[in-house]
Amino acid sequence: MTRVIAFGAFDPLHEGHKDFLRQAKALGDHLTVVVAHDSAIRAHKQREPQQTEAERLAAVKTVPGVDEAMLGRKTADRYHLLGEVEFDVVALGYSQKPSDEEVRAHLNGKGKHHVKIVRLQPYQPDQYPAA
Repeated sequence: MTRVIAFGAFDPLHEGHKDFLRQAKALGDHLTVVVAHDSAIRAHKQREPQQTEAERLAAVKTVPGVDEAMLGRKTADRYHLLGEVEFDVVALGYSQKPSDEEVRAHLNGKGKHHVKIVRLQPYQPDQYPAA
């Protein structure tokens, strides 16, 4: 079984996010989605969330193809879950930070040399730009 993991704020969840999750699911058999904690949005996007983390998590759980959804940890370490969750593929949005090289370095540091990094295609980026 190929396990895929994807990360995002999904604040609020829109059609671009749903396409992102559809593409991620197509990479494997089981899709785990990590929804950013409110504190992560404040720290990394430097703004207040539009919806609560509970609302965003509930919305992601309703997306077809999402097998498991969890809330990210309230921590300064962006990469904590890379060592806690089992996966074979990490799906990243077309403009999602960090870089593939940075993700690879963190994966290798956690002994996950086998994990494939896949950049997904944009979905109507004029209407659903990366934020």
